[in-house]
Amino acid sequence: MNPSQYQFRVRWGETDAAGIVYYPNFYKWMDEASHHFFHELGFSFSHLFSEQKAGMPLLEALCKFTSPLMHEDEVCVRSAIISLKDKVFTIEHEFLRRGEVVASGYETRAWADFSNGKPKAVSIPNEIRNALASIRKKDDGSQENVREGML
Repeated sequence: MNPSQYQFRVRWGETDAAGIVYYPNFYKWMDEASHHFFHELGFSFSHLFSEQKAGMPLLEALCKFTSPLMHEDEVCVRSAIISLKDKVFTIEHEFLRRGEVVASGYETRAWADFSNGKPKAVSIPNEIRNALASIRKKDDGSQENVREGML
């Protein structure tokens, strides 16, 4: 599987008075890209929560900016798993405008059971773990197959 690609156009309301994207929007877009990533794998966040009472609360997020995005820029966010542990995974996001990386970041999320009303970290189910582990981003930016137990 190749990295997931989530595409959008910057809207006016996501910019400041100079037409430059206001930085919290990158965090919103990373969240949207994560939802898109899981949907492409066949596991929508809303279905997981409504049917299984499972969720993926955010533990940590970081975004570094190298070039501003402007109103009406067309953006592609490439997302890939860079770390997969028993209860926690990290997904990297690269923001591209016309093929150039303008920002990059990551989200670290826990797999959680919400069936008792409060989130409790639990092991990532095997079906989802296998889907996530089917690819992993290597240090050189390419993808590799990852076998269970190597993480």
